[in-house]
Amino acid sequence: MPYRWLKIGEMLVESGAIAPWQIDIILERMKVIGLRFGETGIELGFYDEEVLAQALARQFGMEYVDLGTFEPDPEQLIGIPDDLTIRFGVVPLQRKGDTLVAATADPTDVIRLDQLEWLIGGTVMLKVASKGHIQRMTTGSHAVTGEVLELTLEKFRGQVANKSIEDKDLLVVDDAGGDHSPVIKLIDTTLVDALNKRASDIHIESGAQGVLIKYRIDGVLSRAMEPLDRRFQGPIISRVKVMSELDISERRIPQDGRFKVRMGGRPIDFRVSILPSSFGEDAVIRILDKSSIAADLKGLRLESLGFNDREIKRFRKQIQAPYGMVLVTGPTGSGKTTTLYAALAEIHTEQEKIITIEDPVEYQVPGIVQVPINEKKGLTFARGLRSILRHDPDKIMVGEIRDPETAQIAVQSALTGHLVFTTVHANNVFDVLGRFLHMGLDPYHFLSSLNMVLAQRLVRKLCPHCKRQVSYDRSVLEKSGLDFERYGKHEYYEGAGCDHCHGLGFSGRSAIIELLEMNDELRELINNRVPVGQLRRAAARTGTIFLRQAALEKVFEGITSLPEINRVTFVDEGLSS
Repeated sequence: MPYRWLKIGEMLVESGAIAPWQIDIILERMKVIGLRFGETGIELGFYDEEVLAQALARQFGMEYVDLGTFEPDPEQLIGIPDDLTIRFGVVPLQRKGDTLVAATADPTDVIRLDQLEWLIGGTVMLKVASKGHIQRMTTGSHAVTGEVLELTLEKFRGQVANKSIEDKDLLVVDDAGGDHSPVIKLIDTTLVDALNKRASDIHIESGAQGVLIKYRIDGVLSRAMEPLDRRFQGPIISRVKVMSELDISERRIPQDGRFKVRMGGRPIDFRVSILPSSFGEDAVIRILDKSSIAADLKGLRLESLGFNDREIKRFRKQIQAPYGMVLVTGPTGSGKTTTLYAALAEIHTEQEKIITIEDPVEYQVPGIVQVPINEKKGLTFARGLRSILRHDPDKIMVGEIRDPETAQIAVQSALTGHLVFTTVHANNVFDVLGRFLHMGLDPYHFLSSLNMVLAQRLVRKLCPHCKRQVSYDRSVLEKSGLDFERYGKHEYYEGAGCDHCHGLGFSGRSAIIELLEMNDELRELINNRVPVGQLRRAAARTGTIFLRQAALEKVFEGITSLPEINRVTFVDEGLSS
């Protein structure tokens, strides 16, 4: 056993947190989940983060500090960068001359310590705090980041406004090369601000009114700041290109790239897409916080996705089938992959082999073999799926079915004893069936392999801090497909907007689903190509609740608002009234 694990294990035993025999259990579990010794013990429930932090402090001869009661003194921290907590994962406590006293959850990260000392131009004396407290301090720094962003914009406006309009094509990486360049500061602070606001994408759009920077939060775009002058467009796009190692001289064709940044001690991946437009070039930056996703996946259950008890029971029955195909459909960003991973997490045991093929593999799941698509090298879904079948899998997840060849192999796999999970883009459960049949598959074999189809959307959840009751008049309810006499007395809620939700009125998202379980009656009706209305009635008899009905249930439970479900689902008077 490596010395560092032995040492922390001894410290935990000495403190009475664990028994000596539990060290072996932790070491065995480490091999499965890929965490470090201390984190593995927490995952097993042997002790909590505070106990681990105290043991680490004793191991490294440092002082333990409880940040739960810590109140920073602003005068003590004058001159310390506001975003230090986010960038390095440490919490500044006080300044003593050239020495900064800071709290960390990981005293072994000497590389980050060296970078921090270089940044402040002095020495750093570390104390140990729990990881949870450090992360809460990091999340709580969004107000500071907003102030930094506003100050950056003021400096940026002041500097760039003096440039002539002819300079827009010169941007010049050299102009943006200094440490105090407002271009670099603007982009860096925007990235941090987007992370703090839980954005999934950053959109940089050029138009007649100027340059707009927007965040996509919970699936909806919102402005990050007021429009910037059009002269900013060249410098901003060039900076993004430099970070992504793209060609800054090429402005006529789309470009795709990526870059990685370490913030708060965790790596964040950014995927960049540049698109020429009539006003220059636009950019979309996709944020992939793998550590945050991994934390969300830890202990991931269907309940946490927003599935109600009725649908969970039906869904679990299907994912525990010995073989067949489980199809999940919905638009991009509707949580299809997360749902499939929740299903795999629930059924995964070490007695079965699970292999996935994805484009791309956005996060790692311990115990599952994951294969990334690489079309440039010839590794397509179809070719990868053929190879997977030679690796003796029990369960297979295909990230997306895009072509008839992949669909054919997936169907054959489901018919020959494998449980296949996959996604396809379609609007509802019946569109999926038509999509597959139009690929030229044999209807009998396809329907025989299919266990269930799940269509999914995500609706934003009302912020619990500013949720308030509202009432709707007859016209609003009738436009939403609801009978006023029947639904006028229901309690409805909307979000007013507050600091906790950044003024949006929503915080987080919840899934709404319609689940079609295949049976002999439905297979026969589909084979006979009966109208969709007849299929819907047959599905309803088997217990299918359609998307609009599922969305209305969220409204009546006070989870979301009526305007929100009208944004996500079609008004279907026949099923919602």
